Amino acid sequence: MTTLLVIAKEPRPGRVKTRLTPPFTPAEAALLAEAALADTLEAVAATPAERRVLVLDGAPGPWLPPGFEVVPQRAGGLDERLAGAFAACEGPALLVGMDTPQITPELLTVSFDHCDAWIGPALDGGFWALGLTRPDPELLRGVPMSTPRTGAAQRARLRDAGLRVRELPALRDVDTADDAEEVAAACAGRFAAELDRLNRLKETTPR
Repeated sequence: MTTLLVIAKEPRPGRVKTRLTPPFTPAEAALLAEAALADTLEAVAATPAERRVLVLDGAPGPWLPPGFEVVPQRAGGLDERLAGAFAACEGPALLVGMDTPQITPELLTVSFDHCDAWIGPALDGGFWALGLTRPDPELLRGVPMSTPRTGAAQRARLRDAGLRVRELPALRDVDTADDAEEVAAACAGRFAAELDRLNRLKETTPR
């Protein structure tokens, strides 16, 4: 694996995880986003790679571990921002977002020996990971993003280009409070601990 990419937003209140509000406040949603991002970066840091790149909308904070290059996201829709992330790569690259804190180095350690692309489907119809042996931005431009058909559309784009595609396990993105509970129950780390802390705080706070 040459490059591991993480595309993320700076975890600031009101800019991230807005679908967690309610039941969480914007500040609490940002804390959960920061925890999810920290777990994601930890998994990426522990995965063998020549380069680790954080493609960031915003500014890095104390949640960023050493060993990462930080580059700004390009302007435009999500398809353009993903295309821009791959455009900066030479050789095989695997990209993940910040919505799956349950990922592990084992999941991220993929081989391109017998395929040209990897896609990790998300349970909401999107995808949580995309790997390309030859990062071509045109494979992403124009793919409709944030719809229940995004994953299928991206997979079709890859296959229409004649690529041999393999699939990673399907994972749940953290978008809603129910998603957060499901994901936290299946993993350990900062995200699960932060969700537990916030839930306990709500139980003890007078209404």
